[in-house]
Amino acid sequence: MSWKPKQHINSITQWCNYNVMQAMPWNWTFVNYRDKLTTVVSKNVIVVALCIIINYINGTLVHTFNKHQIFKVNPRYILFIHLVINDMMQLILSSLLHVISYVLYTINVSFCCFLLVIAIFTTLNTPLNLATMAVECYIAICFPLRHSQICTVKRTYGLIGLIWGLSAACILPDVFILLATEPLEFFHSRVFCMRDLVFRSAYSLEKRDASHIIFLVVVWIILLYTYFRILFAAKAANSDFRKARNTILLHGFQLLLCMLTYVRPMLVGLPNLIPKQRMVIRFACYIITQILPRFVSPIVYGLRDQTFRRYLKRYLLCKMSTSTRPQNVIMSSTGSAVKG
Repeated sequence: MSWKPKQHINSITQWCNYNVMQAMPWNWTFVNYRDKLTTVVSKNVIVVALCIIINYINGTLVHTFNKHQIFKVNPRYILFIHLVINDMMQLILSSLLHVISYVLYTINVSFCCFLLVIAIFTTLNTPLNLATMAVECYIAICFPLRHSQICTVKRTYGLIGLIWGLSAACILPDVFILLATEPLEFFHSRVFCMRDLVFRSAYSLEKRDASHIIFLVVVWIILLYTYFRILFAAKAANSDFRKARNTILLHGFQLLLCMLTYVRPMLVGLPNLIPKQRMVIRFACYIITQILPRFVSPIVYGLRDQTFRRYLKRYLLCKMSTSTRPQNVIMSSTGSAVKG
């Protein structure tokens, strides 16, 4: 039988199924919905390009933070840079798993488990980090005289450890269940790298949904309380109420995108409402929940901050100004910059 290029292309198209890998993937029955080869290439190019652009900006933020001592002694910037580093890890892993799902399709279970655990860690960290930043901002505005006593650098790093601990409490039990219930051969086999296909215990699925609901409720209560108190404090102090409101709206929009991580497994039937567009819907959900929040973070907490923006300009376009010495800057309780 002679080999035909058209048949080969069709086989590649069938092999490149639409299998978007996410740190917290959809809990659907595993069915292969095939994308055309051109669609596969386009989607992967979009994901990789966004990953490179966002991580370039985030990497510049991390470089700016490390170059100036003023940021290392401020709890707000410590929490912010932890959010940035966490987002960089999450974005790299999410994009890597996305590409792997097309190029390799299946990978070793042990390697997949390693990637999934880190991806889930970083995905769960983001809303908790945002809630911690909201509490710090609330203390700075509503209790400015006690802010330096409550929000110390040591306590900030302790809170970061607590964030990782809470995330660990959600995913590590799944790892222990996996080790206890699956035979050794399973870890040497190959699988499509998806959470529900690796951590497939019924208990793991129920625990995931329960922990997501608890986190969703607690984080939203914290944010609604702190944001409204900040708004009322800004209005009572006759400060720039509109600026405070716009900032809170931006924070709320970013958090809403991040919190979709918790509710996404419960929206399993959403793409099936429009069967012909299920592939587009799932890819759009991946972009909105996994990539877009990582693009919003540098804008909300980095570029809009006067102090960070002043230093960031030196590095964002790879330009170093050796003749200009940095000015001393003191952060006021509202986060605005005051030159010394």
